[in-house]
Amino acid sequence: MYDPITLHSPEERLNDPDLTEQSVELWVKRDDMIHPFISGNKWRKLRYPIQEMRQFGKHQLVTFGGAWSNHLLACAAAGARFGIKTSAFVRGEPVDNPVLGMCRLFGMKLRFVDRSAYREKKELFARHYDANQAYFLDEGGYGPSGARGCSELIDELRQSYDHIVVAAGTGTTAAGLQQGIWKQQLSTQLHVVPVLKGAHFLLEEIRNLGTDPADLCFHWDYHFSGYAKVKPELLNFIQQFIATTGIMIEPTYTGKMIYAVYDLIRKGYFRRDSRILCIHTGGLTGLLGQLAHFDTIWENPEQ
Repeated sequence: MYDPITLHSPEERLNDPDLTEQSVELWVKRDDMIHPFISGNKWRKLRYPIQEMRQFGKHQLVTFGGAWSNHLLACAAAGARFGIKTSAFVRGEPVDNPVLGMCRLFGMKLRFVDRSAYREKKELFARHYDANQAYFLDEGGYGPSGARGCSELIDELRQSYDHIVVAAGTGTTAAGLQQGIWKQQLSTQLHVVPVLKGAHFLLEEIRNLGTDPADLCFHWDYHFSGYAKVKPELLNFIQQFIATTGIMIEPTYTGKMIYAVYDLIRKGYFRRDSRILCIHTGGLTGLLGQLAHFDTIWENPEQ
């Protein structure tokens, strides 16, 4: 029997004078509070794959990610929690960093592969693992099971929202949220903030998960030059947001998404009296690879 993590993900309202002036309500769904390592959409995207593993008698989870991947760490922690062997193909040259170190502490076996070989994920899996014993989980938890887990977030909401906003890497979370909105027959508009430059491939990825991307509203211009890329204005915003709200965010996903929401509010994009919900997708250990970027704003506070 699958032993679920006790869910703790409140909806928290932000009390910001700028928001009051714009006459909008801004809330945050605190999925970062679900678990220290299996947090946010990582927990949601793993829930049903783990159930499927138990159902089909598979004892090893095999997945994929980069050297600072929150997804890899979540899989490793979940494996330790639920008694599952975990392995991962890591994109790029062998490196050591705190995230991979924690993966190893949780018992995950890491295989580093060059970027060319990494593109052929199913071939890598077939070469090294028996599909009767091991479970293939795509990068970032992409897949219908991951979307199903994310869709259940909508069932938990304690009030209605005019707009829900989420960051997107693989598109799984966005696809699932929209499915949850359909299921509940809500009029809520889902907004998606891609964190990769040139991310229009997400339209097809979301469609492949059974969600019509035409029902989503995409905001393409908040990637700050690409995945895990940052600029001083983003870093300054994140530092100020954390210091004034007490909510930790990181520059790769949630930081870009909340920056986009504030920018859209300032530009009058949302009508007055709108109630907006931002989805905090967790993954705060990603800060470990980004903290050095903040040195520039701490050393030059006048910027």
